[in-house]
Order: sequence, then structure tokens, then C-alpha cells
Amino acid sequence: VAFVVCRSLEGLKTFTYLEELILDNNLLGNDLLLPRLPHLHTLTLNKNQISFQRNTCKILLDHLAEVVPSLQYLSLLGNIACPNELVCKEKDEDDYQRYRYFVLHKLTNLKFLDTRKVTTREREEALIRGAFMKVVKPK
Repeated sequence: VAFVVCRSLEGLKTFTYLEELILDNNLLGNDLLLPRLPHLHTLTLNKNQISFQRNTCKILLDHLAEVVPSLQYLSLLGNIACPNELVCKEKDEDDYQRYRYFVLHKLTNLKFLDTRKVTTREREEALIRGAFMKVVKPK
């Protein structure tokens, strides 16, 4: 397990056998670039600055799919991208579920997203509709 508090992740490229990485509370955004970490199965990015603005979150999720192919557990709690009705009154459980479908559509090997196990039903729904599930509400 590596605990990193920084803005640059350049040094991680030497840890090719890294399995768990906790990058909570680091002001990381959608421009996060990880080196290829083929053995990484757990990644937490809680309380950073990841959002669904424009297509940037899609780009981040595509990047993660490419560089961490063994990823099974991802947590994005506390980011703008992860809608939470307890933190923001404009968000509800439906927003959170749409977010889950979108992430699962991009990261098909996940077994856990945030604190919840990925269900068979969610995986099926993500395959069918996940690409269209960005959480966007009219103002």
C-alpha cells in the first residue's frame, strides 16, 4: 500500500507491482495521469477534484481502463463526479445510480465502486445504457 500526498505521480512508474494505491485528499482532477500499473486492483481517489465537466471524466475513466487493467475496487467519494444526496441537496439516489452505470460502463472489471459491491443487474444495465448515463440536470 502506498500513501501519497502530492500533485505529481511521476514516481509511481517505478512501482509496477503496486496492488493498492490511496490518493485521497490530494486536489487531483480529471487531468490525473497514472503510469501503467498492471497489478493495481484497488484505487481510492476520495475527496479530490474529479468532476463530470464536459468530457473530462470520460477521458479519465478511459485512461484508468487502459493503465490499470486489473482494477477491481475504485472509490471516488467526495468528488463532484460522485453525486451524494447527503452532501448536496440537488443530488439524489437516482443521480448516484446513473453515475454508477456510467463508471461501470467504462471500467467493466470493477467488483466494488465506492462502498458498494457491483451487482449483476448493475453490470447488465451499465452495458446497455451506461454510455448515456452522465449525471446532468437542467438548471
